[in-house]
Amino acid sequence: MNVSPNTAWDKALALISKNVTSQQFNTWFKPIVCESFNETTRTLLVQVPSPFVYEYLEENYIDLLSKVLCRVYGQGVRLSYRVVTDKEHNLAQNIVPDPVEVPPTKRPTNRANQSPTPLDAAMPQELDPQLDPRQTFGNFIEGDSNKLPRSVGLNIAEHPNTTQFNPMFIYGPSGCGKTHLVNAIGNRAKQLYPQKRVLYISARLFQVQYTNAVLQNTVNDFINFYQTIDMLIVDDIQEWIGAERTQQTFFHIFNHLFRNNRRIILASDRPPVDLKGMPDRLLTRFACGVIAELEKPNTKLCVDILHSKIRRDGLQIPDDVVEFIAATANGSVRDLEGVINSLLAYSVVYNSNIDMRLAERVIKRAVKVDDTPLTIDDILQSVCTHFEVSAAAVNSKSRKRNLVMPRQVSMYLAQKYTKIGSARIGKFIGGRDHSTVIHSCAQVEQRMKTDANFRDEVQSIENSFKLKSM
Repeated sequence: MNVSPNTAWDKALALISKNVTSQQFNTWFKPIVCESFNETTRTLLVQVPSPFVYEYLEENYIDLLSKVLCRVYGQGVRLSYRVVTDKEHNLAQNIVPDPVEVPPTKRPTNRANQSPTPLDAAMPQELDPQLDPRQTFGNFIEGDSNKLPRSVGLNIAEHPNTTQFNPMFIYGPSGCGKTHLVNAIGNRAKQLYPQKRVLYISARLFQVQYTNAVLQNTVNDFINFYQTIDMLIVDDIQEWIGAERTQQTFFHIFNHLFRNNRRIILASDRPPVDLKGMPDRLLTRFACGVIAELEKPNTKLCVDILHSKIRRDGLQIPDDVVEFIAATANGSVRDLEGVINSLLAYSVVYNSNIDMRLAERVIKRAVKVDDTPLTIDDILQSVCTHFEVSAAAVNSKSRKRNLVMPRQVSMYLAQKYTKIGSARIGKFIGGRDHSTVIHSCAQVEQRMKTDANFRDEVQSIENSFKLKSM
């Protein structure tokens, strides 16, 4: 070649940009970096930012790459990828072992990506979305703990044809409103775009359907059906941990929907990084859109939720009773609704007014109440006392070993014993971010499995909590 590899690659990018949209070019081709070109072996080595990008290029743009590289570099070019997963430190953690040859002639394209399936050709006109019509944005009360997921979800529902925030991955503890939010997204989208094929399904039901399809030898029909969906909503996907064949099947469905700009909304009780037992290629897809955490509602939001339900049901409940329920229902929306329903039932059966006395009776039966809930300050004080360090030192920016351990243990115990989300725990303990808290909790859990002495230390701190409550 008479020109440098980088100059030739710039020419290749210029040709590619003329054959794809600007969004496709910026997403899939602009991040590629030309690392080297070996004249002897005719091998072009390029860096890509993730395994997902590599797989997507191979599945969707290999024909275009073949033509462009043949034109710029000549015939017989072999294309090899280096997946660089840490741009900041430029650490190559995964190298594709066998170079991928790009011949000058056009490669055959997978027929599944070209021709419509029989089900696509005769797509049914109606589909029961399986949504709960009672769960809408109108009664999904906004607060600090759900503002971001609610805002993003509403944007998706009102603009389902855009590719922004796709997929949307929502996670949070049980009872924080995940199911309500994903149903609200589906209901709003169906209201605005009735022709859209929207489907809500639990991960468990999806797995049952897939198992039945395997037994009945109708797996192709199963996959073809899900590939016709415009907005697929899957709840509780942590249920798929360990279910390898279900994961593999959903992987192919996900790829088809994503390539065709269909909406994918997923809900889980934990973030993708904590879904141990799922393949990396699936987790990278879960994380390539937007990840939104739903935290348990604080007392103020619980009060707002209660007032909304009380107005909707036409009940009369004193403000002091509402505040008492909000403060003792452990931040669970389900518990709040259960308490209100129980109060209504008791008041009807016993023909009594809903007052504080009745609320105390009902809530003891409906909710597991923490008489002396721990605060982050309580936890931090106990940890600092145990490790003989000051709270100010733990909250500092220092990365000394004798401070990192108490800081990580404090985050771990705060996540275990409080209702506060990871982002706020990090803010309260050392001004760290959400990812630092998740990493710290994982480090503590891992060390407790292998270090008996460390496990005893953590248990000793937990025992001190019990002593204080006695």
